[in-house]
Amino acid sequence: MKKKFHRKTDQRRALFKILAHHLIMNEKIETTHQRAKVLRSLIERFISKAKKQNLSSLRYLLEKLPKKSAYKVFYELAPRYQERNGGYVRVVKLPFMRKKDNAQKSIIEFV
Repeated sequence: MKKKFHRKTDQRRALFKILAHHLIMNEKIETTHQRAKVLRSLIERFISKAKKQNLSSLRYLLEKLPKKSAYKVFYELAPRYQERNGGYVRVVKLPFMRKKDNAQKSIIEFV
């Protein structure tokens, strides 16, 4: 990960594990633009790994994600993108900022 988001390593990993889980289960979430850009690279890595459809890639996903979302990536999302060579996730900036701290909001979704 490039950005630290003012968090320690374990807190940052937990944050992105939760964000990845919600994105995988709902297939679309709204978050800040900076978080969405980092999350996009993680999700694309997970899907590329799952497209191999072998035991080691499933174990890798189970290590990095909750069980329910790891199975969804392996059995539903990876076969959907079998013919595609990347670009599985789209990040769209929203036209308004968050009121609290004026952060740029984005929607991240599967293509």
